[in-house]
Amino acid sequence: MITTLTASQLAEGLRRREWSAREVAQAHLDRIAAQDPHLGAFLTLDTQETMRWADAAQAMLDSGEGGPLCGVPVALKDNIVTQGVRTTCASRILENHVPVYDATVTAKLREQGLVLLGKTNMDEFAMGTSTENSAFQLTRNPWDTERSPGGSSGGSAAAVAGELVPLALGSDTGGSIRQPASLCGIVGFKPTYGRCSRYGLVAFGSSLDQIGPFGRTVEDAARLASAVTGHDPMDSTSLQVPPISLEGLKDGSLKGLRIGVLSETMGDTADAGVRECVSQAIEVLRREGADVREISIPSIAYGVTTYYIIAPAEASSNLARFDGVRYGLRQEGKGHIGMMERTRAVGFGHEVKARIMIGTYALSAGYYDAYYLRAQQVRALMKRDLERAFEDLDVILSPTSPIPAFKIGELSADPLALKLLDVCTIPANMAGCPALSLNCGFTNGLPVGLHLMAPALADEKLLQIAFAVESALPNATGRPPMP
Repeated sequence: MITTLTASQLAEGLRRREWSAREVAQAHLDRIAAQDPHLGAFLTLDTQETMRWADAAQAMLDSGEGGPLCGVPVALKDNIVTQGVRTTCASRILENHVPVYDATVTAKLREQGLVLLGKTNMDEFAMGTSTENSAFQLTRNPWDTERSPGGSSGGSAAAVAGELVPLALGSDTGGSIRQPASLCGIVGFKPTYGRCSRYGLVAFGSSLDQIGPFGRTVEDAARLASAVTGHDPMDSTSLQVPPISLEGLKDGSLKGLRIGVLSETMGDTADAGVRECVSQAIEVLRREGADVREISIPSIAYGVTTYYIIAPAEASSNLARFDGVRYGLRQEGKGHIGMMERTRAVGFGHEVKARIMIGTYALSAGYYDAYYLRAQQVRALMKRDLERAFEDLDVILSPTSPIPAFKIGELSADPLALKLLDVCTIPANMAGCPALSLNCGFTNGLPVGLHLMAPALADEKLLQIAFAVESALPNATGRPPMP
């Protein structure tokens, strides 16, 4: 069955003419039609547009052009701009917004012949940990449709895990790729900050946001990362380094690998089943010859608090552009100010409004030094502590999420509990480090993610290590029991 194959297998079959790009696209569209009513992963589908991408991919295949993933379907989180295809950020304020240009990553996908299947659901403006903050629909976890897929890139994670699409892109501000990858039992990779262009990514926290791939295997995620990374002059924060290389991806060994297990993430705050799965994975790595040692980085404990000052502060600035004047929703009110107030009151959801207000407060006169400046100082301390740890380590290991997938609505009344789910993932965003989540086992039938973090610009090394870890773990590529 085409939809059960990995992206690498599909790419090979397309090159061998075992099937056409149209046939592959149609098989996935049929799968979406059958399964997405139960999952709610996609916000926008355009069959005609998908087939246009498929025909362009087939022309590349026939002429021997295109990239290594030519003809393979991909889905994009709905905060990544797509020319001529609705981009909503799962918000009423952009409900009918159709961009007139492509994000850089979208343009790279076109150039290399991947096939856009559609845009996936998310927490509104990427603000959330469960995809319950979408203005339009719930997304459900393929492992148990009563549970959350995580967030904010929950639609992309659920689509890949549910075999609706082999690859997807998400965005990661504090863990929004890796946490849903963990809860859905797939691979999610956040590159080093600046290795993937943010041009055309609707901004949430500009110093933290990074686009990255979802795949069912490390190899698939690495291939998509290679396709979309590289320097972009349209993004002032883009690093002048080449795209992520796949050379040596499968040549790594765990023997002698220096792994630090972050003690702050393995205590009572983590679910017992999660700790057991991660501990079993650690024992496998030790048997494979890895040098695994426990480390402590006390500043990590301040990560969530620091994040929820810096990210809302940047959001309050970034979201000021949604004012009803230039594009998006417009609600009439008394005068210009009344119009803006009414537009933003109607267009933004509760979580977005809360974060805008928190961020504006943290940046206001009299509070800037006490909150925003202090948070940046703690961020610098955390970054320094991680850099020191990496002087003697290849990777830092932890659970990705302290708990497995939780029931939809279970944590809605406790927003702090939702925010604390990012405790293991936030440090990588604070320091700009590459980080990856892969499945390491199951607790009560639900997947558990293993989180690996490497020094900045060590993306290739991290992917090589992750491939070796995945190969060593017996349960790394399990699939949900979906029809």
